[in-house]
Amino acid sequence: MNVQPQPNGTVFDPAALRRAFAAFATGVTVVTVGGVTPHGMTANSFTTVSLDPPLVLVCVKRDAIMHDALAAAGAFAVSVLASDQEPVARYFADRRRPLGRQQFDIVDWRAGECTGAPLIGGALAHFECEMWRAYDGGDHTIFLGRPVRLYRQAGDDALVFVGGEFRNVTRARTEVTT
Repeated sequence: MNVQPQPNGTVFDPAALRRAFAAFATGVTVVTVGGVTPHGMTANSFTTVSLDPPLVLVCVKRDAIMHDALAAAGAFAVSVLASDQEPVARYFADRRRPLGRQQFDIVDWRAGECTGAPLIGGALAHFECEMWRAYDGGDHTIFLGRPVRLYRQAGDDALVFVGGEFRNVTRARTEVTT
């Protein structure tokens, strides 16, 4: 067990920390880069940062293949997955899948118009981004991107990750009367 002492003397058990983090529901995305050797990776560490300027972030572990690919690419895309795309999320999380262009052979995708990065078909939204900044985030790097093109598909039934599991979220529509 790798227990890390904190500056204030508190010690966190990594397994307990992971369980506590898992209480926070996140959306599920596939982050991609294009170019000669395109690559994709499932990520739930994606969020909006700013509206002015428009910025998003994705956190990538330093030992992931995507880390170096993203750092070198200068641009990336994010596909926000729909509830029926759990198999896609699992596929791009599997380190045993083929690398390069071949990893996209079994999914529906198209090249982004601005970045050339693969956009996953059926996703609720796509963001094509230019790399804006990168910051140290411990064992991850925090990559900030400036969206240069976006797409929003119909539907709100998103794939989420909470408690170590994929789940569906369907927004219940209720009418509020006063």
